[in-house]
Amino acid sequence: MNAPQTGIDSWTEFLIDKEVPVLRHTVHAMDEARLRLERINVREIADIALHDPMMTVRVLRFSAAHRGRRQLQDISTVEHAVMMLGVEPFFQHFSQFDVIEDHLRPHPHAMLGLLHVIRRAQRAARYALDWATWRCDLNSEEVAIAALLHDLAEMLVWCFAPERALRMQALQKAEPTLRSVDAQQAVLGFPLNELQALVCAKWELPELLLTLMDDASCEKPRVKNVKLAVDLARHSAHGWDDPALPDDFRAIASLMNIDEDTLRNRLGLKSEDQAEQGGDDA
Repeated sequence: MNAPQTGIDSWTEFLIDKEVPVLRHTVHAMDEARLRLERINVREIADIALHDPMMTVRVLRFSAAHRGRRQLQDISTVEHAVMMLGVEPFFQHFSQFDVIEDHLRPHPHAMLGLLHVIRRAQRAARYALDWATWRCDLNSEEVAIAALLHDLAEMLVWCFAPERALRMQALQKAEPTLRSVDAQQAVLGFPLNELQALVCAKWELPELLLTLMDDASCEKPRVKNVKLAVDLARHSAHGWDDPALPDDFRAIASLMNIDEDTLRNRLGLKSEDQAEQGGDDA
């Protein structure tokens, strides 16, 4: 895994031709689904892909590369991509996979780091989908996919440059107040969001998804939906006592136009009143 030493352009070229591996669970699910080829529907196939950010980006990347000349709009959801390709051709193309667990077997600590980011992305996607549905978003799957892929570049670095990812992780462990972007700058020479924008543009991923993943556009409600879901998943990754969470709760409640106790209940948490009563009982 000879990653470039410096330069965001070199890193972009290094990543864009990579065959993105997928989770072993995804391979097993695809094999099982292939056995039901005559009975399986597009939604079921999309659900398999959407459980795995790496599979999701593979589908969208393939769809973008094979879009027809008459296709005026980008395909921004997995379900639409499968529908346009057709079930049988989908399984014909997506029949062979590199497996993440095999790919990173020589780097077990990097495997754990990548799985942590993937689980965080899965949680962010669930939050984003729930809130978008609550807000009557006309296409909530787009919002969920944007949250799922928000930290795609971080996943790619864990996959294809595990030593660099481990160095960034070590920097932040040694200095817990160090911001992620500063660790990225120190190890790579650039922030990962800039690398991600370049890689996604080279892969011609849908412009709408790139906008939804762009935190700089968070004055737009759909982008804010994505950002807050990603923030909540990140801040709660190690428990619900992170000092950033109260600000997250306020912002999410405002976005959804509900009070914070209702939000906490939706998240499966005790309301502040319940927490105080529990403390008094103790």
